[in-house]
Amino acid sequence: MHTAEAGRRQRPLKQKRLGSNKAELKPPPPGPSARPHAGEGSGRPAKFTSGPGAPERSRRGPRGGQLRGERAREEPALWANGEEARTEAPPPAPVCRQESDAAQLSSVLRSLGVCFTDEDTVKRYYAKFEEKFFQTCEKELAKINTFYSEKLAEAQRRFATLQNELQSSLDAQRESNAPGLRRRRKTVFHLSHEERVKYRNIKDLQLAFSEFYLSLILLQNYQNLNFTGFRKILKKHDKILETPRGADWRVAHVEVAPFYTCKKITQLISETEALVTTELEGGDRQKAMKRLRVPPLGAAQPAPAWTTFRVGLFCGVFMVLAVSFVLRGAVLTQTGDADSRGNVWPLVRIYRGGFLLIEFLFLLGINTYGWRQAGVNHVLIFELNPRSNLSHQHLFEIAGFLGVLWCISILSCLYSDYTYLPMQVNPLILYGFMLLFLINPFKTGYYKSRFWLLKLLFRVFTAPFHRVEFADFWLADQLNSLVIVLMDLEYLVCFYSFELNWNSKNGLLPHSKGDMVCHSYSYGVRAIIQCLPAWFRFVQCLRRYRDTKRAFPHLVNAGKYSTTFFVVTFAALYSTHIAQGHSDAEVFLYLLIVFSAISSCYTLIWDLKMDWGLFDRGAGENTFLREEIVYPQKAYYYCAIVEDVILRFAWTLQISLTTMGVFPSAADILATILAPLEVFRRFVWNFFRLENEHLNNCGEFRAVRDISVAPLNADDQTLLEQMMDQEDGVRNRQGKKSWKRSYSLSLRRPLLSAQSKTRDTKVLIEDTDDEAFT
Repeated sequence: MHTAEAGRRQRPLKQKRLGSNKAELKPPPPGPSARPHAGEGSGRPAKFTSGPGAPERSRRGPRGGQLRGERAREEPALWANGEEARTEAPPPAPVCRQESDAAQLSSVLRSLGVCFTDEDTVKRYYAKFEEKFFQTCEKELAKINTFYSEKLAEAQRRFATLQNELQSSLDAQRESNAPGLRRRRKTVFHLSHEERVKYRNIKDLQLAFSEFYLSLILLQNYQNLNFTGFRKILKKHDKILETPRGADWRVAHVEVAPFYTCKKITQLISETEALVTTELEGGDRQKAMKRLRVPPLGAAQPAPAWTTFRVGLFCGVFMVLAVSFVLRGAVLTQTGDADSRGNVWPLVRIYRGGFLLIEFLFLLGINTYGWRQAGVNHVLIFELNPRSNLSHQHLFEIAGFLGVLWCISILSCLYSDYTYLPMQVNPLILYGFMLLFLINPFKTGYYKSRFWLLKLLFRVFTAPFHRVEFADFWLADQLNSLVIVLMDLEYLVCFYSFELNWNSKNGLLPHSKGDMVCHSYSYGVRAIIQCLPAWFRFVQCLRRYRDTKRAFPHLVNAGKYSTTFFVVTFAALYSTHIAQGHSDAEVFLYLLIVFSAISSCYTLIWDLKMDWGLFDRGAGENTFLREEIVYPQKAYYYCAIVEDVILRFAWTLQISLTTMGVFPSAADILATILAPLEVFRRFVWNFFRLENEHLNNCGEFRAVRDISVAPLNADDQTLLEQMMDQEDGVRNRQGKKSWKRSYSLSLRRPLLSAQSKTRDTKVLIEDTDDEAFT
C-alpha cells in the first residue's frame, strides 16, 4: 500500500521536474464515480470518467491528481461546454497544503542536486557585493589621495630647498667673481680649498637635481598607473555584472580625485628641467635632459646595434679559438713525454683563474637578464645609477672580449715555437691588460661601472671600518666562490718569483717536478689567501652586529664563515703532515672531514632558509618554498635546491679520490672541474638571493633613493637622536655616536607658501660623495 502510494507520488514529481506533457481535462462523460486510469503519472494525460464529482475528487484524491489539478488550473482548460465548465473548476487548495507541498518538492530537489534561488535573493546578493566593492574602492582611493598629497607636498618642499641651495651657490660664485661652471671643470685641480668646496657643492646639486627629477617621474607614473588601474577594474566590473554603475562611479569619484586632477607634478617637472638647463648646464637643454632623464623603469633598454654585433663577434671568435685550444692541448698531452705531461699543471693553474673570471662575468650577464625579465629590481638593490649601469649585453661583451684575449694568450703559449715569444710572457701580458682595463683612469670602457667596482672592492677589503651595505656583502660572497682565482693568483706570483726558469722558452711546462713549494701549504701564505674571502664576510657580520645589536642573524652568520677557518687549517695540517710522512696525519684527515661536513650543512641550511627564504611554514600551495615567488616555474626552485645540496657536498668526492690515490694528479683534476661548478652554483644562488632581497624590499621598504643637500640644524639633530632611542626607531645607535649620513630619518619640513603648519615627513639622506658610486 505504501509502495503504491509512493509510486503515485513520485511519478507526477518527475513529470513536473522534466516539464513533460501537461495535464489535460476533457469534458467528463456521465458515470457514478471518477478514478484515474493506470496511465496516470506515466507521462500520458490523465482522463476522468465521471461527471460533476470528478473535479472535487481530483482535489481530494491522491497527491498526483492534486498536482495535475493545480497544473490544470494554471493552464487554459479545454472544456466542451465552454463557460459553464469554467464555473465548475475546482477551488484552489488551502494555503497550508500548498506550502507543505512546496517544502516537500524543495527537499526532493535538493536530494537530487537541483538548487534554485529566487530572483530577489540573487539581487540582494549582488547589491551587497557591489556595496562592499565600492566601499573598498573608496578606501583605496582615499589612501592613494593621501599618499599622493604627502609626496607632492614633500616634492614642493624639496624643490624649494634645492632652489635656495642653488641660488646660494650661484651668489657665492658671483661674489668671488668665479668663472662659469664649464670653465671650472677644466681647472678644478688648480682651485683653492674654498673654491673646491664650492665646486663640490655644484656637483652635489647636479646629482641632487637628478635624483629629485627621478622622484618626480616616479610620482607622475604613480598618478597615471593608479588611474589606469581604477579604469580597468571598473570596466571589468561593468562587463561581468552587465551594469554601467562602475563607469558612473569612476566619473563621480576617480576623475575628480585630487591625485588625478592635480597637475602640479607636471609643473614641477617643467620647472626642474628649466632650472637645470638654465643654471647648471648653461642653457644646453639637450645636455640637461641627458643628465635628468632615466630609462623606463623595469624595462631593458635596447642595446646599440654595434654592441649586439660585438657580442656576437666576440662569442663566435671565442668558440672557434676554444676548439683550437682544446685540440692543441689534446695533441700536446698525447705526443709529449711523461715529464711534460706531468708538469702541464703550472700552465693550467696560471690560466685557470682567468677562465673562472670570464665564466663569472658571462653568468653574471645571464643573472642580470633574468632579474630584469622577472622584475627583480637589482638596480635599486645594488644602488646603481639608473642612467648608466651595465646591461646583460654589456657584460656579455666584456666577457666575450676577455675570453678572446684569454684564448689568444693560451694559444700563443702552446704555439710558442712559432710565435718567437717566450711562453712565460703571455700570462703576464694577459693579466696586465686585465688589470689596466680595471684601473684605467680615463673615461672610457665603462669607467663609472669600473670605478663603482673598485670602490666596492675597497669597502670589502676594509670591511670593519665601514657600514656594510647589500652590495658589500654580496661581492664578498662572490669572492668566496672565486677563492680558486685568488689562490691561482698567489701561485702565479710565487711561481714567477721562485720556480720559473726564465732562460727556458717553455718555462710554463717544466720537465722537473719543482712546483711543490708554491702549490703546497708549507710556507703558510696559501692557507691565508684561502681564508681571505671568509674573513671578509666574517668581519662584515661582526660590523653589522655592532651597528644593529642583533645577535641573530649576524653573529650566527659569522659562525658560518668561521667554520671555513677550521676546514682550511686542518686541510693545511693534513697536507703538510702527509708530505713530511708524520704518523698523525690521519687525525687531521678525520678532523677535516668532520668540519667540512659541519661547514657544508651549516652553509646549506643558511642558503635555503635565510638567503633564499625557502621552507617557509606559510608557503601555502608552494610546497617547501615561500608564499611569494617571482620566477614562473616552481621546478626552478626545486632544481636549485637539489643542485645546491650536490655541489655543497662535492668535497666528499675530492677527499675520497685524493686520499685513495686512484690516479695521479687527482687533486688538480678535481679542483679544475669543481671550480667552474662552484661558480655555476653561485650563479644559481644569485637568482634566488636577489629575489628574496627584492621581496623584502617590497615588503619592508628597505631601499629608498633620495638625496638632500640641506644641512641639519641643532633641533633636527636632537629630534633624530630621540627617535633613534625609541623602541620602534633605528636601533643601530648605542649611547652617543657620531652622526651618520645614511640613515632613514624623520625630519621637520620647512614652511612652504601654501602651508601654515609644520608636518613631519620621512626622508632618506644618502651619501653623495661621488656620482660614479651610484
